[in-house]
Amino acid sequence: MTRGSEPVEVVEYDPAWPERFAEERDRIAARLGPPALAIEHIGSTAVAGLPAKPIIDIMVGVADIERSGQAVAALIDLGYDYAPEFESDIPERRYFYKGTPHTHHVHMVARASDFFDRHLAFRDHLRAHPEAAAEYSRLKRGLAARYRNDRDAYTEGKRSFVEAVVDVALRRPADRHPPR
Repeated sequence: MTRGSEPVEVVEYDPAWPERFAEERDRIAARLGPPALAIEHIGSTAVAGLPAKPIIDIMVGVADIERSGQAVAALIDLGYDYAPEFESDIPERRYFYKGTPHTHHVHMVARASDFFDRHLAFRDHLRAHPEAAAEYSRLKRGLAARYRNDRDAYTEGKRSFVEAVVDVALRRPADRHPPR
């Protein structure tokens, strides 16, 4: 299933999302063990009160993405579909999804990578700055209405906002979540 085949649906924040993440984090951690240096809840479902596509985004940080074969196999064993076709978009990431429609996405990357740091910076900034989260909410709702059947256009429409927030967040280390 490709990214663009499911309609863009942005729903109200569900207080069960953090619990759904925690349950899945524990399943992943038990299966991956020490190769998973960090397992983080990212994306809009990780920000209290923020409307989102009802998909739990999980970022798994590993030591070396090029040596992540066992971790890839472990996620497949947990019921995730591996989508290597998306490596051409982001070669430093291994991407997985679960469910039809998708209920979970896993982004496996090197813990010491810009991808990892930028995603946490964005999440943490929105958590610390409700006005930025509210602006992002309005943007997402507008884009979802406009691009319901074009996930790539929806994602592209958010790009400049996300990049601006990340740039600000990386300059504000006090807002950052300490590494685990």
